[in-house]
Amino acid sequence: MWTIDDIGDQTGRVALITGANTGIGYRTALALARRGARVVLACRDEGRGRAAAARIGAGAEVRRLDLTSLASIRAFELGHDRLDLLVNNAGVMIPPYGLTGDGFETQIGVNHLGHFALTGLLLDRLLATPGSRVVTVSSNAHKRGVIDLDDLHFARRRYVPMTGYAQSKLANLLFTHALQRRLEAAGAGTLSVAAHPGAARTELMRHSPAHFRLVVSRRTRWLFSWLIQDEEPAAYPTLRAATDPGATGAAYYGPDGWGEFTGRHPVLVGTAPAVADTALQDRLWAHSQRLTGVSYALVASESRFAEHLAVPAAPTDEQCLGRNA
Repeated sequence: MWTIDDIGDQTGRVALITGANTGIGYRTALALARRGARVVLACRDEGRGRAAAARIGAGAEVRRLDLTSLASIRAFELGHDRLDLLVNNAGVMIPPYGLTGDGFETQIGVNHLGHFALTGLLLDRLLATPGSRVVTVSSNAHKRGVIDLDDLHFARRRYVPMTGYAQSKLANLLFTHALQRRLEAAGAGTLSVAAHPGAARTELMRHSPAHFRLVVSRRTRWLFSWLIQDEEPAAYPTLRAATDPGATGAAYYGPDGWGEFTGRHPVLVGTAPAVADTALQDRLWAHSQRLTGVSYALVASESRFAEHLAVPAAPTDEQCLGRNA
């Protein structure tokens, strides 16, 4: 069984981790840095990022990145010629309804579209680095997700926070599979894989209902340890996805415990049937390219994947806010 001790020497590797100033992202960066990697913490709050980098010590650096802003994503500077590992970790979970600066519903905007754009803009660096890997962090909540491409931003349907979260987490896995198919078609050596942390005590839970915040509280750890785990073991699936030399394209790792809530040994886990729907993968891909303006220069023609698929128009900000005011 895989354990954190199975992470090999990471000396010489450059890893970029979004949302790495706290929670699972921080634990991922810490573990990689301790094994010699140069870790770049991509954070919206540079002050918190610098504090996290100081705790990690040698090998950690900070870059500002706001995933709610395509302008910020386009302006992002990695500061390295190579990129061995991109961990799309940052996310928001069940916040009140809101829109990003580009008019995207916040959860699909940050969790999926922001990372879609970032990955595409860093693709040349990844493709130029032998053995590179993209790890996208999803959630078991994806199994409740439905992708509504005609109303991705809840302009015409009532906004339910968990519905939006589940949609964004399903999008993460559809992206993982669609990217892997395109990498393989291009003959690239880069892998696209995914992971989910189970249930963890992190800041991601700050918008949760009061009764759920009680369950994830550190004060009740002794009572709910079978259901909720601390940040370090919650990062193990991401770390295995990032470093296991035996990983294959579109692999999905999660905790090995009951219901995949907790576990000390990350294992390959299953996905919802919708994840394997290549037509849905390609429709979401085409829609994401149109919304973000980011195209992936992977294959000679995208038509082999999605040219024949209709892409719905994006709603205006007024439509979104008017429906969920």
